Amino acid sequence: MRPIAAILTLALAATLQAQAPDPPHHDWHAAWISHPTAPLREPIVLHFRRSLTLTAVPASYIVRVSADNRFILYVNGQRVGDGPARGDLTHWRYEEFDLAPLLHAGNNLISATVWNWGVYAAVAQFTDRTAFLLESEATGADSISTGDAKAGQWLVEADPGHRPLGRDTVTYKDYFAAGPGEEIDAAHYDWDWNAPSASSAAWVPAASPMRDAIYPGVNHAHSADTVGDNPWGLVPDFLPPMEYAPTPAGSVVRSSLAAANQFPAALPAGSHVHILLDRKSLTTGYPRLTVSGGKGAKIVLTYSEALYDKDLHKGDRDSVDDRKALGLTDSFLPDGGPSRTFEPLWWRTWRYLDLDITTAADPLTLDSLTAQFTAYPFLERASFHAPDPDLARIWDISWRTARLDAHETYMDTPYYEQLQYIGDTRIQALISYSVANDDRLAKQALLAFDQSRIPEGITRSRYPSNLPQSIPTFSLIYVDMLHDFYEYRPDPDGFARSLVPGTRTILNWFSKYEQPDGLLHEVPWWSFIDWVPTGEIPTYAANGESCVTTLEYLGALTDAADLENVYGDPVLASRYQARAAKARQGIADQCWSAERGLLADTPEKKVFSQQANILGALYDVIPKDRQQQVLHQMVAIYPGTTPNGVLSASYYFRFYLARALDHAGLADQYLDSIGPWRKLLPLHFSTWPEIPGDTRSDSHAWSAHPDYDFLTLVAGIEPASPGFATVRIAPHLGSLPSVTATYPHPQGDIKVDFHWTGLHEDSNTRGGSTFHADILLPGTLTGTFQLDGRSWPLNPGRNKIDVPTK
Repeated sequence: MRPIAAILTLALAATLQAQAPDPPHHDWHAAWISHPTAPLREPIVLHFRRSLTLTAVPASYIVRVSADNRFILYVNGQRVGDGPARGDLTHWRYEEFDLAPLLHAGNNLISATVWNWGVYAAVAQFTDRTAFLLESEATGADSISTGDAKAGQWLVEADPGHRPLGRDTVTYKDYFAAGPGEEIDAAHYDWDWNAPSASSAAWVPAASPMRDAIYPGVNHAHSADTVGDNPWGLVPDFLPPMEYAPTPAGSVVRSSLAAANQFPAALPAGSHVHILLDRKSLTTGYPRLTVSGGKGAKIVLTYSEALYDKDLHKGDRDSVDDRKALGLTDSFLPDGGPSRTFEPLWWRTWRYLDLDITTAADPLTLDSLTAQFTAYPFLERASFHAPDPDLARIWDISWRTARLDAHETYMDTPYYEQLQYIGDTRIQALISYSVANDDRLAKQALLAFDQSRIPEGITRSRYPSNLPQSIPTFSLIYVDMLHDFYEYRPDPDGFARSLVPGTRTILNWFSKYEQPDGLLHEVPWWSFIDWVPTGEIPTYAANGESCVTTLEYLGALTDAADLENVYGDPVLASRYQARAAKARQGIADQCWSAERGLLADTPEKKVFSQQANILGALYDVIPKDRQQQVLHQMVAIYPGTTPNGVLSASYYFRFYLARALDHAGLADQYLDSIGPWRKLLPLHFSTWPEIPGDTRSDSHAWSAHPDYDFLTLVAGIEPASPGFATVRIAPHLGSLPSVTATYPHPQGDIKVDFHWTGLHEDSNTRGGSTFHADILLPGTLTGTFQLDGRSWPLNPGRNKIDVPTK
């Protein structure tokens, strides 16, 4: 049993439970239903309802629920939960709930809103046709399963008052892949649809959505591993319910009407009012605007991550002045009735919320504006403290970024795309392991990418996505991401082992592009590595070869060899190692510039980048005795710059810079490398942006890796053997005099307390000082402590180590 996040009150949240599905359900007796005549592949909102009469409340009342596209389920007017979590049609998820806490003796109303935005749906949303499915474990007179003629009748109505808005209503024009804005026209909306007695004549008996079939029973539900006559192969959603809890919608920071500086607010007839609210930090949630009166009025809600000046620049995120909110919009058309509430069916992302209100002949009262926060229910179990206030702010902003970019899938950005990309997701998963000790969303992602595999053998770059996209280099990072799971997470059920065969098809596909000199030839589709000031890399020589793409290939071959040695085929592991050695030598021979003392991006040695040299050090293409010299140059290069013609890495790729510094014995310089994040603090970012400068996205998950870096590099807590069975603790405090941290290991919390005594005023001079380490290991965990090339064993429980410097 898993507690659902707050539904309407904390008390209700404590009683209503959602079920953690056991093994996939196979014996389905329910069937899919829909409206008998309404369009099934056009944008539509449907309401479903039926009654359930009970002589007594059962101890439990389990239901399994799904829909195409989405549902919100209610019992007696109270929200139970929503779903289904996104997948593809052959892996279509269902949610499981226990309705008993909301049931009572006598007549009960079970209801749902189901919607499908058709061509306006988010790119992450698959669909076949609008349909609803509910199966109750109760049978006979107590059953409410859809499609069960013996269980009574589900009714359905189409609601013409709720519709999606076209892309032309998004007021900031850039790539936008998330779902549409929504409009509620109160005059055509059925405000009583969820009341005990529905009065609308639009209610009709539900019917099968499979109108194109001539055979009965084709709407019968079936599991993904069972032959069925409809497209939805059902699998359980093993994720917990998303958090759903009250959060501030924002405070008024600008209004064209003094009376509208707080709610409730009375707006006169024939007026045009702008109200701008600021939350001070970005959120993802459901806004709820309740109004009374105002027949003929129009309210446009604009959600914005930051405000824009006249030149469409953002600047200081706290700056309001004459700036304006731009982006996704919703609209609400009041009908003059009392307590009309606008709430979109899908959550929104905003720091600033602008209300543009035009009233007609009737005055309008803004009764209230509230919001419900939603995201994956990660708990912040890790901690990191140091006597540098910037680090605390960077930690908090990184964690907020990671949280808002995680829902029922990881997301690159919660505002513009809401898509799960491998490059972003690898970093997000590591943050989840290290800060939350939670691997469920990461396992969802690894499975999704494995299921996205195309016949050629590589994965899609993002998934789920109804718009196919292939970035072959992201398939290489998928191999690395699986290797991360193998290192960080215990795997008693063999999850990682089950995915190893998929890595073989990826590397087999890449083998076709290996050249005799060890480099890779340009591959099809989009071989993205990173954004740079001139656009993106990789670049290619005239003969089509790329050193940077080959470097990522080298990393994947090395990680795949580890996986094969443990889970698969040692002979194949040896072949991978041989291919990796050839690639390493080829890069060194073809791409090293003795003149520049750097790796070039191509054998032509005309383009140089941080990315090539970061990976060159990380994968030992650059000899050990030169790595530190090269990386000293890389640390000093800021995102968005090109010093001495070297293309800079984005916030994203500085994740790999941190790994390279550690690999080369320079982890004490890591804190010198986070200047790009420090520079953002005076601009009052509440989440980290996608790229430097006039970034599109103000919340991009790949920029949140400092939390992971603080724990694994500064506090130095990392797995020393697969599954984190043992630990290696090698702190790198840089110039910090002390650090305390908590790392949530699968066995319990690892706690460390490090500090120096006897430091000189110049804290970079350690001679004559002593390093004190107080380390607590949970359970039976053992490991090693390392400092300045020396090592000490660590045992379960408390370990105190004092290290005088030489």
